[in-house]
Amino acid sequence: MKAMKHNIILKLVVCVSLLSVFHIPLSAQVLSLDSCLALARRNNADIRASQLAVQKAQAVKDQVFTKYFPSVQFHGLGYIAAEPMVSFGVDDIKSNDMRELLEAIYEAFSTESDVNNHLELMEHGAGGALVAAQPIYAGGRIINGNRLASLGVEAANLQAEMQVRDILEQVESSYYLVVGLKEKAATVDAALALIDSLSRTVNAALANGLATRADALQVELKRNEIQAQQQQLNSGLRLSRRLLCIQLGIDYSDGIDFGDEELRIQNDDLTDASRITESRRPERQLLDINLKVQELQKKLTLGEALPQLALVGIGYYGNTIRNYASGNAVALLSLSVPLTGWWETSYKIREHNLRIEEARTMQEDYGKKLSLEEEKAYSDMIDAAMLIRSDSAALDLARENYRLAGLNYSAGAITLNDVLQAQTLLLQAQNALTDRRIAYLTARRRLLDLRGMED
Repeated sequence: MKAMKHNIILKLVVCVSLLSVFHIPLSAQVLSLDSCLALARRNNADIRASQLAVQKAQAVKDQVFTKYFPSVQFHGLGYIAAEPMVSFGVDDIKSNDMRELLEAIYEAFSTESDVNNHLELMEHGAGGALVAAQPIYAGGRIINGNRLASLGVEAANLQAEMQVRDILEQVESSYYLVVGLKEKAATVDAALALIDSLSRTVNAALANGLATRADALQVELKRNEIQAQQQQLNSGLRLSRRLLCIQLGIDYSDGIDFGDEELRIQNDDLTDASRITESRRPERQLLDINLKVQELQKKLTLGEALPQLALVGIGYYGNTIRNYASGNAVALLSLSVPLTGWWETSYKIREHNLRIEEARTMQEDYGKKLSLEEEKAYSDMIDAAMLIRSDSAALDLARENYRLAGLNYSAGAITLNDVLQAQTLLLQAQNALTDRRIAYLTARRRLLDLRGMED
C-alpha cells in the first residue's frame, strides 16, 4: 500500500513538473493577419454598431408590416352622477289629455306590475367597447410603406458591409504598419551590429596608430544616431500595437505580438483595368436605393390625397345608458375622400420630383467618381509594384557599395566617413523598400475591397 501511494505521489509530481515546463501565458501570443481580421469582425465596436443598425432597420420593417392587419382597440367607461342625467315622468307630459290617460293606466296596473310613473336613467353605469378597423385601401401607403421599410433594411445591410470593409482595411493597414516597423527595427539592429563590428575595427586601428581619435568619435556618434532611431521605432511600434488592439476590440498586453512573417509580395492577376468600372460596390447600390426611396416617398405623399376605405367593427356591452346590462355590435364601411388637400399635395409632388432628379444626378456623378477611385487604386498598386523592383535594385546596390566601402577602408583607400555614409544609404534603402512593400499591400487591399473581391 505504501509503495502504491509513493508511485501515485511520484506521478503527480512528474505531471505538475511537466505542466510547469510547458505552461505558456495566455497573453503571450502572435496574431496573424487572418486572426486579426477574425477578431475585428467579432469584437470591433463600429462593426457591432453597424450590425445593430441592421437589426433596428429590420424592427422598423416588422412594425410597418403590422399595418396590413386590423387594428383592435378596447375602450372602457364607468361613471357615477350626482343626479340622473335622464329624468322623465308622467307629470312632465304637457298634454293634459295624454297625462290623464297615462295616469289612469298607471293607476289601473300599478298594483299588478313594477312599472313606475317616473323614469330615471344614466345615474351610474359601466361598459366597454371593442373597435376593430381593417384598412381596405389607403392610397397605396401601406404597400409603399412596406417597400420603403424593405429598402431601409437593404440599405442598412449595405452600410454594414461598407463598415466591415473599411474597418478590415484599417486593421490590415495597421497590421502592415506593425510588421513594417518590426522589419525596420530588425534593420536597425543589424545596423547596430555593423557599427559594433566597425567600432572594433577602428579601435584596433587606433591601438596600432592607424586611426585617429576622431574616427572613433565618428563611429560613436553614428551609434548614438542609430540608437535614437531604434528608440523612435520602439515607441512607434508600441503605439501601433495599442492602436491595432483597439481596432480588434481586445485588451492591450505587452505579450501580444502581430505577424512574425515578412512583408511578402503576392503575384496578382489584376491587370485588366477595364473591368474595374463594372464592379457592384455597395456605394453604387446605395445610390440606386436612394433613387427608389425618393420615388416611393412621392407615392406616399400622393396616397395622402387619395380616397381611403376601411371596414370598422364595433362591439359594446354595459349599462352606461340603461339600468341593466346589454350588448350590441355594428359593422361600418368607412370612406374618406380628401377634397381640399390636392392643392398642398401638388406642391409636395413637385418637391419630390425635384428630389428624384437630384438623386439621378447624384447617381450619375458619384458613379463616375467611384469608377475614378477604383481606377486610381489600381494605378497605385501597379505603381507600387513597379517601384518595389526599383527599390530592390537600389538596396542591392547599397549593400554592394557598403561591402566595397569596408574593403576600401581596410585598404586605406577611403576615409571612415565614406564608410559611415555607405552604411546610412544602406539603412535608408532597406527602410525605403519596407515602406514600398507596405504601400503595395495597402493599395492591393484597397483595390480588392473596391472591386468586392476576396484576397
